[in-house]
Order: sequence, then structure tokens, then C-alpha cells
Amino acid sequence: MTHVQRSVQRAGERFRGGDPDAGIETWHAFSFSGFYDPDNVRFGPLAACNEERLAPGAGFAEHPHRDVEIVTWVVEGELTHEDSTGHVELVRPGDVQRLSAGAGVHHSERNEGAVPLRFVQMWLTPSEYGGEPSYEVVRGVADDASYVLPGAEAVLHVRRLRAGERGSLPGAPWLYVHVTRGCLRLAGEELGEGDSVRILDAEDATVEAVGSEVELLAWEMHAEPHFG
Repeated sequence: MTHVQRSVQRAGERFRGGDPDAGIETWHAFSFSGFYDPDNVRFGPLAACNEERLAPGAGFAEHPHRDVEIVTWVVEGELTHEDSTGHVELVRPGDVQRLSAGAGVHHSERNEGAVPLRFVQMWLTPSEYGGEPSYEVVRGVADDASYVLPGAEAVLHVRRLRAGERGSLPGAPWLYVHVTRGCLRLAGEELGEGDSVRILDAEDATVEAVGSEVELLAWEMHAEPHFG
């Protein structure tokens, strides 16, 4: 039997960043900004998985990106996105937002609503560098849906389960699971809100909701990160 390598990261083990005085709280799963851990730079092509909380009126001013695939999932509230390619969008729970930075793009992210905003933002290394930036929002993603990331050999799986219900996750060289709501059981581990697990050479797996409704995001990844 193949030995499957997995590593659990609890929500409280994430590096806390952001600017609480400005209404921005961030929990980083990987080295990011002023925090650097040489043993925690990336997992396959996944280089960031940030839990962001923005108070009403708070946000990130326009800033640049290049050569990165940015995928955003809103958990609560509404996110206002604006970028230098002319897109202005309101992203709500259940929507998948993708920004492929290409050779360069600027964007801003704000909470223009009256209630707190919570979202997960994930950065992946693209299969090829350069090119024109591109943008997409997929509205109303279903409970058992998959989103193929065009710029990388990766697929995002969304799973929502009722209490006691089971779901499946695919095998992959790299499988990253992040719990956005509730508590689940996976490979003998119980994972709560904000917890994640990284599995190398994953086989098909079953997840089970424990005690309440569960929502999770799972990255199925098939390629080494590309540099240069």
C-alpha cells in the first residue's frame, strides 16, 4: 500500500497579518508579504491561501500583480473588484472569481457593503508567464462543482455537505483542502473552519460532514510550479 503524505494546518497556526486598525484581518497559510518561512513557501503550484476579513468600508487600494493566477471565493458579504482591464464586479458567496495577471495588471478589492466581508484568496503559479491579463466570474457555483483553472494544471473543487453527508475528492499529485464552514472528517482527521490539509500523491478520498453543514475548497494540482 502506498504511504500517503499529509500535513494538517490548523486555523490558529496561520500567520496573522493585515491591518486591524484599518479593518483588515488576514490569516496566511504560506509565506507572504513580511512573513517568510523557507519550509512553507508553496505546495505544488499553490503559493497563497489567505483568509481575508474586511470591515465595512475597508479594502485594498489599487496594487499590481504579474505572472500569477488569483482565484477568490467569498464566504460572507460582498466583494467589490476593480481592475486595470476595465472590469468592475460585485462578487458574492457562491461565485468563483479568477484574475490571470499575465504580464501585468492592477486591481483593488473593497468591502462597500454594510456588513463584514470574509473571503478566501488563492494564488497559483501559471503554466506560462507573460501574455495578456484576463478575468472571469462564474456565478452560483453548485454544491458539487469543479472549476478548471485555464492558466495552470489545476482544478478547484467546491463541496457543500449536510450533516452526516459524504462527498468525494479526486486523487492528485498535490491535493489541498481548505474548510470554509463547519467541521469535516478526512483521512482520519477532523478539520474545522479555517483548517486545511495538504496531501501528496493523494488517492481518491471521502469527506464527511460532522455535526453541521460543511463547505470546503479543494485544489487538485498536477504540475510543478513554473519559474521564468
